[in-house]
Amino acid sequence: MKLERAVDAYLRHTSVERGLSEHTVAAYRRDLAVYRSWLRDHGTTDTAEVTPAVVASFAADQARRVPPPAATSLARMQSSVRGFHRFLAREGISADDPGARLRPPKMPQRLPKALTIAQVEALLDAAGPAPGADAASGEESIVRLRDRALLELLYATGARVSEIVQLDVDDLAHGDVLRVRGKGGKERIVPVGSYARAAVDAYLARARPELSRRGRATPRLFLGARGAPLSRQSAWLVMQQAAERAHLTAHVSPHTLRHSFATHLLNGGADVRVVQELLGHASVATTQIYTHVTVDALRDVYVTSHPRAR
Repeated sequence: MKLERAVDAYLRHTSVERGLSEHTVAAYRRDLAVYRSWLRDHGTTDTAEVTPAVVASFAADQARRVPPPAATSLARMQSSVRGFHRFLAREGISADDPGARLRPPKMPQRLPKALTIAQVEALLDAAGPAPGADAASGEESIVRLRDRALLELLYATGARVSEIVQLDVDDLAHGDVLRVRGKGGKERIVPVGSYARAAVDAYLARARPELSRRGRATPRLFLGARGAPLSRQSAWLVMQQAAERAHLTAHVSPHTLRHSFATHLLNGGADVRVVQELLGHASVATTQIYTHVTVDALRDVYVTSHPRAR
């Protein structure tokens, strides 16, 4: 089969049959466009011409690029290629799987960077007024109420920013819990603390009606200044502006609040399996990286507190 048709078939499979998110499918599409271009440049236009040696040569060429790509980028690229060829073999489009022996690069273990509780509180206060507090009038008040609700909800639930911006107002209809649609269309229920709920209620009562009047009707919870659904990029900008106002010098992103959510729960004694469920991780191994953070915290307390620790 021609490579173009094979790639299209695989992308349809990931989107329709596997139900992967549009962001994941878009990442596969970008990776396979690079792969297909490389194969074409090396005289390969049909899937039957791809051998394990060809796949290994592609991986080696990617690793030698200048500047050197990050290990995470290489691993993602190779994962896309392996999944593509595994699909072709399983569907009988290819006689064998030339990517089966491809081994991903060794990934450096980086501990997630979490904010302290005091830093989170400073970030939230910088985003907008607390519920019940006097707020400025006009456009600034509307935007700041939305920003406070957005960041409060990110920290209270540990949800991904893509999950938060896709929320509908009805997803909050269950009181103190939130229905979140995660990767692969999987739904999970996450508790919402009183602080986040109060911030969202203030946004719904005092800001969202005005934003909604500016654009077409939409069920989405968070809206932009013109009434359209808030994008991931806009949510990232909200975080950056709040971090600047809070004078946080470290790199801060919406994912930082997800890391902080998990770290603070584990530091508070939460079971790792519960945190796994709240984060929507398919494997507890993904969640266990946060336990290294808590071990470091315990070690610091021990060294500073025990009379014979040093």
